[in-house]
Amino acid sequence: MTDSHASHGLTQWHSTTIIGVKRGGKTVIAGDGQVSMGNTVMKPNARKVRRIGEGDKVVAGFAGATADAFTLFERLEKKLEQYRGQLMRAAVEMAKDWRTDKYLRNLEALMIVADKDTLLVLTGNGDVLEPEGGIAAIGSGGNYALSAARALVDYEEDAEKIARRAMQVAADVCVFTNGNVTVETV
Repeated sequence: MTDSHASHGLTQWHSTTIIGVKRGGKTVIAGDGQVSMGNTVMKPNARKVRRIGEGDKVVAGFAGATADAFTLFERLEKKLEQYRGQLMRAAVEMAKDWRTDKYLRNLEALMIVADKDTLLVLTGNGDVLEPEGGIAAIGSGGNYALSAARALVDYEEDAEKIARRAMQVAADVCVFTNGNVTVETV
């Protein structure tokens, strides 16, 4: 919950940890299943990682306010249609809209998106970031998952194994992350 929401007395439902790992010709996005409202677990088995776009060639995961994230999924799907599945172009155009549109600007979520060639982090500030080393993580347990994955890359080649183990570490440390993990690979 942000300060602006706290001052208005609104309670937000939040979704938590997502990691993306690109390694060995494979890209994996994994996310936990916990949705929290304040300090209460509202749902332990949410699917925060999904395939989107024509032919399900793009995988996306979100952290943040759930309704906001679904709005962003829909917007990204429309941009993917408009730009014929070109993820980078669709992401840049969506990020522009997200930063400048009066309605979208207030959405509170982050996204990790990937296709067979690209792994990106999208933010409401208009950022489209390609993570260094092919690893990105977002959400309340994101830093734990990111640290674990970075430590594992010296010992493990398989992107899915790295992502699953990093999510396990995050779930062990972060109270807003659980072990119900959804994994999608491109």
